[in-house]
Amino acid sequence: MYNISVTGKIKYQREHTVKAKDFLVNILKGAAIGVAMIIPGVSGGTLAVLLNVYDKMIESISGLRKHFLQSIKFLFPILLGAALAFAAALVPLNLALDYAPFPTILLFAGFMAGSCPKLFSDDKKNGFKPTDIIAALLPLVAVIGICFIPGMSEADLSPAMPWFGYILIALIGIVASCALVVPGISGSMLLMIFGYYEPVLRLFRSIFSTPLHSIAVLACFALGAIAGFFTIAKLMQLLLTKLPRGTGWAIFGFVVGSIPAIIITFFQKYGAGSLNALQISLGVVAFIVGAAATAALTFYASKRISAKAQPCATQEPSDISGEEHIDGE
Repeated sequence: MYNISVTGKIKYQREHTVKAKDFLVNILKGAAIGVAMIIPGVSGGTLAVLLNVYDKMIESISGLRKHFLQSIKFLFPILLGAALAFAAALVPLNLALDYAPFPTILLFAGFMAGSCPKLFSDDKKNGFKPTDIIAALLPLVAVIGICFIPGMSEADLSPAMPWFGYILIALIGIVASCALVVPGISGSMLLMIFGYYEPVLRLFRSIFSTPLHSIAVLACFALGAIAGFFTIAKLMQLLLTKLPRGTGWAIFGFVVGSIPAIIITFFQKYGAGSLNALQISLGVVAFIVGAAATAALTFYASKRISAKAQPCATQEPSDISGEEHIDGE
C-alpha cells in the first residue's frame, strides 16, 4: 500500500546510522569525562571542553524545561558513559590508595598544578583589579583552612553514622557535581578536601556486606549530585555572565589552595612516618607526570577552542546570508 522509493530507504538508513553513531560516540565521551570525575585534580568540565560537548551540555541543562526531549537525548548517553566509567575506575583507584597512597596523592596534586598556568593566563586576559586579589585569596585560604577544622580529616559513612550524615552526603553530592559544570574544578578533589573521597569509594566495596546502608548513602549522594548538576550549571552561567573576571580569579584561587590542602590531608591521615625514600621518589615522579599531563590537556583544549572560534570570526556576511537563504528554501 505504501510507495517508498529506494532513495527514501537509503536516506532513512543513513539518518538512523548517524544517530546510532552519535549515541555511541557520546557514550565514549561520557566515559572519558567519568574517568576524569573520579580522579582528584582532573576536571570533568575541562575534558568536556576538550571533547567539544561542554557548550551543548550547558545549553541542554539550561534549556531542559523548554526543550526536554532534545536535552535528554543529548545528556543521557553522556551521563550513561560517565556512570559506567566511574564504576570501572573504582577498583584500580582503591588499590592505588591502599598500596601507594603518597605517590597517588602527589599524582592528584600534579594534576591540579598542571592546570594552574592555563587558568592564570585565561584570567589575565579578562583583566585584573586590586579587588580580584580578594576574590582569589578568599577561596584559597578557605580551602586550606577546611583541613584544620576538627573532625574534617575523614567523614564517617559507616552504619553508625548520625542521621544528619545523610543530609551532609547529599550536600557533598551537590558540591561534587562541580566536576562536570565548572572547567578547572575537580569534584573528586573537593571530596578529598572535605574528607569524603575515600569513604565514598569504600561504600561501593561495602555494598555486599552492608547493602541497605551503602545503597541508602550512595542514593543520597547521587540525588545531591543530580540536583547540583542542574542548579550549579545555571548558577555558573549567571556568575560567568555577570561577574566573569571575579569568578575566574576565585576558581584560580581555589585550585591553587587545593594543592597544599590535599597534601596536608595526607599527612593528617598517614603521618610523616609512613614515608620512605622509594615512596618519596615515586611521589615526585608522579607529581611531574600529573602536572605535565594536565598542562598538555588544557593546552590542547585551548587550541581546539581557538581553532573552532577562528572560522566564525572570519566568516563574511555574504556567507551568512547565503546560509539563511538556503535554510529558507
